[in-house]
Amino acid sequence: MKKKKNEHPGKRSHSLELVTGVLDISRQGMGFVRISGFDTDVIVRRENLKNAMDGDTVEVSLIRKSSSAKRPEGIIVSVIKRKIAELIGTVDMGAKTAFVIPDNSSFHRDIFIHPANQNNIKHGDRVIVRIVKWSDAGRNPEGEIVSVLDAHSESDITMKDILLQNGFRLEFPEEVIRESEALPDQITEEDAQNRKDLRGISTFTIDPHDAKDFDDAISFRILETGNLEVGVHIADVSHFIRPGSAMDAEAYQRATSVYLPDRVLPMLPEKISNGLCSLRPLEDKLTFSTIFEMDAKGKISSSWIGRTIIHSQRRFTYEEAQEIIEGKEDPDADMVLTLHHIAQRYRQEKFKAGAINFSSEEARFVLDEHGVPLDVVVKESKESHQLIEEFMLLANRTVAAYVGKIRYQKQAIPFPYRVHDRPDPEKLLTFSAFAAQFGYRFDLSSPASIAKSFNQMVEGTKDKPGQEILHTLGIRTMAKAVYATENIGHYGLGFKDYCHFTSPIRRYPDVMVHRILQDCLNEEIKPDEQMEQRCLHCSERERKAMDSEREAHKYKQVEWMLQHIGDEFEATISGVASFGFWAITNAHFCEGLISIHQLPYASDWVYLEDEYALQNKKSKLRFRIGQQILVRIAAANLNKRQIDMEWVDSISPS
Repeated sequence: MKKKKNEHPGKRSHSLELVTGVLDISRQGMGFVRISGFDTDVIVRRENLKNAMDGDTVEVSLIRKSSSAKRPEGIIVSVIKRKIAELIGTVDMGAKTAFVIPDNSSFHRDIFIHPANQNNIKHGDRVIVRIVKWSDAGRNPEGEIVSVLDAHSESDITMKDILLQNGFRLEFPEEVIRESEALPDQITEEDAQNRKDLRGISTFTIDPHDAKDFDDAISFRILETGNLEVGVHIADVSHFIRPGSAMDAEAYQRATSVYLPDRVLPMLPEKISNGLCSLRPLEDKLTFSTIFEMDAKGKISSSWIGRTIIHSQRRFTYEEAQEIIEGKEDPDADMVLTLHHIAQRYRQEKFKAGAINFSSEEARFVLDEHGVPLDVVVKESKESHQLIEEFMLLANRTVAAYVGKIRYQKQAIPFPYRVHDRPDPEKLLTFSAFAAQFGYRFDLSSPASIAKSFNQMVEGTKDKPGQEILHTLGIRTMAKAVYATENIGHYGLGFKDYCHFTSPIRRYPDVMVHRILQDCLNEEIKPDEQMEQRCLHCSERERKAMDSEREAHKYKQVEWMLQHIGDEFEATISGVASFGFWAITNAHFCEGLISIHQLPYASDWVYLEDEYALQNKKSKLRFRIGQQILVRIAAANLNKRQIDMEWVDSISPS
């Protein structure tokens, strides 16, 4: 965010212009600040970093452009927001002083522990330390010990470290817990006032079997006209979390819940996420709802948006709902099947209108009580998942379209749309050329034709070993969905208007949507001039949550493969580089590296970048993405989170 309007730093030299961005520090100690709206990063040399650390949001004073780097150069003036407040490290205890040496290699300073904050620690302890004072440049920050870790649970320590390194605090501050505990346990008649009372209408939830926080419910009834009334009901988190409260500030800072293989780090305290706001069966709950009148084919004749009170009569797991869809007798079968048929019709219409099929199989680890992987199961999207998905999409786009039409002083209301840009043309061109090698032709003449080509490829790769990787590679060519006030639409879903309204327990943008929506309904609009900055923050936290989930999943992959050293598995080549290639096991979705040093004629391999392939100059051996091979697990390193594989044989030709 610029503080002074000036020309772009890539176009001319600058002096004393202040800009704000996120700092990345390289292993060599050079800083690079990412500025929204700038084409290039701003270089900050080691001596100009002040006391800023990797991931901090900083204010930078721009100086003249560096001719050698061909980038703008700057000096950090101040740190606006620290990425990391707590770290895991090892105690280095001296005769009179104590420091914590961080595990995080990008945090390049030891943390001084004042004698008053040492809490009986001893040399060599693994601890969580909270930084309480940031000193001037050149001096160590000061910290206090939060807890001493159990050295016997390395997996637990690693999961915590992943969260901390990505800027997620492990515990809620005491003030937040106090606020949540002070909330009344029961809904009062006063709470129910000015809400549409839907407690007498058939209502249910469908969620994973181990879910505790139920964000959404669906109601269903047949009207006297013969039409259907379908309600999508979302936990009214904004009723309990008020702007300006400690709970709201903490929820905004986290912006999302984080889902690791062995734990959930929630956005909200348990009393709210698993209690007051969880739409548990046989309990009255406060909700924000979109209610639709439609015919048996799902054609909508009218809709209503507002605050409600509901009483869910039944909780389905996805497995139970799927059994009904597949023909199992059940007292609620007619309701479930009617909604299922409407959802499938919506799904077909969505793809016909230009949506892209992003759904794919995922691996989930079955863990023991210590978090050690016992098994790997493949999770796929079935019709029961699609039933919920389609009605949630309907609610999200209905809310976005409603708010998008409202004007305040002839201006659009600042609103956190969920937007998805069109694919990068160059990336798409490269990918389409590669897909053509597998017989899939992409029509790149329009966004709609691109989406149609992509979906045809997804359908064509089903049940074809090795070709599923095309789906993953295709997704990588796509832009990332983000939150933004400029409504450019959602390319991947094919929607002109879209937002996140349906998961306020685990996503802060949904809370913002609820508040703005209620202001619109009350005709008491108060535009938030900071909304774009809030959108940027929530998008950044979402990326960090995804990074955490990816790193934790990789760790569990390595843990699992430690039990299979020497075992052989069928695998698909998933990536190629000049030094080797990666393969992902077909049964477990665990990815490892095969170095060219493990291959015959190790010095005679040529990397063919345009073909995603390695070719040997002395033999007919050739490896490319999508090829089926047999691999042996050679090693698994938890510290590096790396699986090393050996090529055994080729199953399919290159």
